[in-house]
Amino acid sequence: MSPALPTAVLVHGAFTDGANWLGVIDELQRDGVSVVAVANPLRGLTADAAYVASRVAQIDGPVVLVGHAYGGAVVTVAGTARNVVALVHVAAYIPAEGETLAALRDRFPPPAPPGDLRRWTYPGGDGEAATEVSVAAEAFHATVAADVSPAVARALAATQRPLAAAALTEPVPAAAWRTRPCWALVAGADRVIHPGLVRFGAERAGAVTVELADASHAVTVSRPAAVAALILEAVHAAAAPERTRGTSRA
Repeated sequence: MSPALPTAVLVHGAFTDGANWLGVIDELQRDGVSVVAVANPLRGLTADAAYVASRVAQIDGPVVLVGHAYGGAVVTVAGTARNVVALVHVAAYIPAEGETLAALRDRFPPPAPPGDLRRWTYPGGDGEAATEVSVAAEAFHATVAADVSPAVARALAATQRPLAAAALTEPVPAAAWRTRPCWALVAGADRVIHPGLVRFGAERAGAVTVELADASHAVTVSRPAAVAALILEAVHAAAAPERTRGTSRA
């Protein structure tokens, strides 16, 4: 009898929500994979990872944990949950312990101009105003989703969820890729997270890596079949865990 496939748990990043996984979910479900798309709170790296880990721990059986963009940092920490058997990073941060996302970003600055961001305030837990950031609606298509239609980009911009700025300066408390096999997708035309940053993290993690030369940061929307194929590879490898680490393919 074939082993049961792990559940794929999908974690979105900043400036988006779980709807960005719709095409990926359809592809995975048609291949017989159980899928859960978690609503990432986007309030802080430690808190977001704790929330995701708590959801994962309540799933029966093994889990392949998938993170897009900032969600990659979240799954790097949350992936230490007992039943996580593999990680997939999609155009994502892949940090090490003690690093901050701001420091990583500064090593590989993305080409999008700083003026594309908008800052907002919201009530913090201590009663003081906290800051969150989103992408300006007029810049969203070119910056985040250049390879989707203008109409879809406008809808994505209108429904985006801001990220708490503090999430970028929290030191990463754990890196699950130290003990879990890892896969990574590099979006070659990403203007939010520099492709070189994803390559750096993927090489350090010994990840099986796929590159899509012309894909934007919104690769989960524009190239759902390719994203799902990489996740499916990780799911099947985790179900029968003989694999080669650190390979790269086009």
